[in-house]
This record gives sequence, C-alpha cells and structure tokens, in this order.
Amino acid sequence: MYRSRGLRPNPSRTLRSDTHTRVRSAAKPLLLVEMTASTRPQPPRVTRLAPTPSGALHVGNARTFLLNWALARHEGWRIILRLEDLDIGRVKDGAHENTIADLRDLGIDWDGAPIVQSHDLSPYRAALQTLAASGKLFRCDRSRSEIRSAASAPHIEDGETRYSPELRPPNPWPRAIELWEANHRLRTDPCEEPVVDALLGERAFNPGLEAGDLVVWTKLGVPAYQLAVVVDDARQGVTDVVRGDDLLASAARQQLLARALGLAHARWWHLPLVYGEDGKRLAKRHGAHSLRALFDLGVTRERIAGWAAWSMGLLPTLEPTSLDALIAAASPAALRDALAARGAHRCVFSAADLAWLTDDSTRTR
Repeated sequence: MYRSRGLRPNPSRTLRSDTHTRVRSAAKPLLLVEMTASTRPQPPRVTRLAPTPSGALHVGNARTFLLNWALARHEGWRIILRLEDLDIGRVKDGAHENTIADLRDLGIDWDGAPIVQSHDLSPYRAALQTLAASGKLFRCDRSRSEIRSAASAPHIEDGETRYSPELRPPNPWPRAIELWEANHRLRTDPCEEPVVDALLGERAFNPGLEAGDLVVWTKLGVPAYQLAVVVDDARQGVTDVVRGDDLLASAARQQLLARALGLAHARWWHLPLVYGEDGKRLAKRHGAHSLRALFDLGVTRERIAGWAAWSMGLLPTLEPTSLDALIAAASPAALRDALAARGAHRCVFSAADLAWLTDDSTRTR
C-alpha cells in the first residue's frame, strides 16, 4: 500500500518584536519568535477519486485515476475515495463493490473508508435551502422538448441545451423548498467566469450563455451533479480536483455555485480525455476496453500503468511500468511539460494500444 508522505515542517524562523510566540530555554534568556506563514503548519492538501458506479470502468477512466493517484502520492496529498452514485436508475447492484475492486486491482489505494454520496442527502438539502433563501432558485416543470425548442442552434449542435431566461417562472420565487421531488434551477445570468487550471493555465467560460440557468436539483429528489460535487468537495476538505478535461467547463459552473453558497472551491487539474478511434470519447459502451475485461485476459497493472504514463507523455517508450516509477514520473512540472509537448493532439486509444496491452511479450514501441 502506498501512503501519503507527511508534510515536512520548515525549520526557518524570523525574529521580530510584534507577532510572536514565546520559546523557553533553561540556559538562555527568553526569545521572541514570530510564527510566519512559512513556519506555521500547513493543512494537508486533499484530492478525491470520484468514480460513478454505473458500469464497468474502462482504460480511459484507469488512466485518469492512475495519474490523479500518482500525482497525489508524489506530492504527499491525502486521497479520498468518493462513490458518486446519485444518478438513480443507472447504478446497478454490486456496482459499488465492482468499482472498488477495479481500483484495487490497478494498485490504487486511498486514505480512510470510501464515501458514498447516497448515504446522506442532508448536506445537499441544506445547500438547496440556502440557494432558495437567496431568492435566485426556482422550480422548473418544463419538459426537455420545451427547453430545447427555446435554445439557440449552436448549443444544440454542441450537445448542450441552454435554458433560456424567458422560460423562467414569474418572480418572486419561493424562498423555501416547497417540493423536493421537482427540478430546481439557479438563476445564472451571462457573465464571464475565469478558471485557473494548474496544467492548462487560465481559461474563460460563460455559464449563463453556455448552459443558462443551472439545474441544481432533480425531480428524483436528489441533487444534480454540479451541486453535489460542490457541496462534497467543500465539506470533505478537497483542495485539488484532478479529472478529465471534458469537465473543464464544469469548473466555471462549480465556482459559481460555490460562491452562491459561500464556499471555497478547489484548485483545478484537467487531464486530456481519451478518445476511441471513431473520434468519440472512450466510454463504458466499449466493452473490450473495460478494465474487468482486460484483467480477465491477464493484463497486469504494470502494463496499464505503462500505457497511461506513455500515452500522457510522461515516459518516452511504451513498456510495463511499476507504480513506484509512475509516482516518480507524475510531478506537476512533468505533467505540464507533457501537455505542452502534446499541444492540440488528442489521446486516442487505438487497436494497436489494445494489442500491446493484451500481448504477453515485453516488446516496446
């Protein structure tokens, strides 16, 4: 098992006569020693692995989780495992256990017991009440077709339907939740929202123009994804979110929601998504690429780790790689350099990659 490296205290001290603490010595006179920012114990940084147990994990998931885990262990962060199972209807029996088994077979570990979102909905309910009290939350009974018909064509082509302001119900809106089994949206006016990413730099989004009024609660009586992750990251002390860059636009929406709730948001680290040869993002529908299918074929974690590191650009050749070597390679600087070298090139999981993973030989390319 890989354990987090503890933070090393900085031994440096600055002598001043204002803000200070007393240090006694039997042989020396009383000294006044300032506790500066560099000498105060810093809270540990925390990241989270957040799989959705709605089906088998695939090699794209494996790459993101391995890189997240390796970066965290390289930097000495604490790791939380959070099972995001609020997508009711898609979570199958045994999915939680299968997801945990897949991560363990990859060699990934975490600190503390797994957290399951569906086990306690009270924090999300409290957050929704807070949004309602702000006067910016409204109940939405519109059908998908009504919303789609009011959306502009570019958003439909992009695969996202904007909720237009003219669809809002008349003001004033109730400042308390009247029906939990209903969709609720947060008024989201057009405004640029900058996102500073530790790997990609600064990007700008406009949630009000891109998505319109954000869905924060569903008629199933559970929070929508955006609200749930904002609440969980804040209450679980998550300081660093590492995930696929398909969620980069979501960072802007989550910052907006965090502000509305008076919460801080984490630092962002977005990694390149893995695509199939058909140009579509790798998904759980690609059964031959599922982790369980690969493990059943005898594929080792070292081969998957080697492919993850090579495809990211952390290693120059494709070869089996130990988890210790992956941790050593996954520094923030190395990840930034790999992204800079990649440029706009997509990561494609090809038939050649699959053949290499399932090949018993140790050849490299």
